[in-house]
Amino acid sequence: MILARILSVIIGYIFGLFTAGYFYAKHVNVDIRKMGSGNIGTTNTFRTLGKKAGIIVFLCDGFKGVFAVLLVWAIFHARYPQGVQILEVYGGLGAVLGHNFPVHLKFKGGKGIATTAGMMLAFCPWAVPVCLVLFVLSVFVKRYVSVGSLLVCLGFFVQTVVFGQMGILGAPPQALGEIYLVVGIVCVLGVIRHQSNIKRLLSGTENKV
Repeated sequence: MILARILSVIIGYIFGLFTAGYFYAKHVNVDIRKMGSGNIGTTNTFRTLGKKAGIIVFLCDGFKGVFAVLLVWAIFHARYPQGVQILEVYGGLGAVLGHNFPVHLKFKGGKGIATTAGMMLAFCPWAVPVCLVLFVLSVFVKRYVSVGSLLVCLGFFVQTVVFGQMGILGAPPQALGEIYLVVGIVCVLGVIRHQSNIKRLLSGTENKV
């Protein structure tokens, strides 16, 4: 199943290359990389191009993760019925990598939170309510999108482990360790991409909504 893992990552990466923030900004004749924080993701799009643009980019970036997981399932579930969940998370990982490190933008992409959320929705939808509450509380109470994003990463990983141990994921026991590892990598990538935000949070200079 090694080849299937590699193909799943490649499939996800191709989806991830649709960097919605960059393409939307290009459509309105601006380069979002030269605006605001310079990031091509949802938050910078909201701040620099407005609510409509932000919502469109969020949905597009999120559905990259959804479609990557679903396509991997569609391709491999009949061939690997006992291992397809492993391949699904590799598809999600690929989508996040494609968003964060897109080859057509010299590997300078976004932070991958919307795409991670899409992966979560397709792979572990039971984790969405708690993560949504964590994000909403962080944004509307503390006014920090970055804190909400970090909590989404933590909530996704913790709940994946909990639901896996409870048997809710539907994955065989021998597959759980690898699933936890890949989901953990996705979530760690989200934290790493927020290094500058974490530094500003600690210094009290982080931007609020």
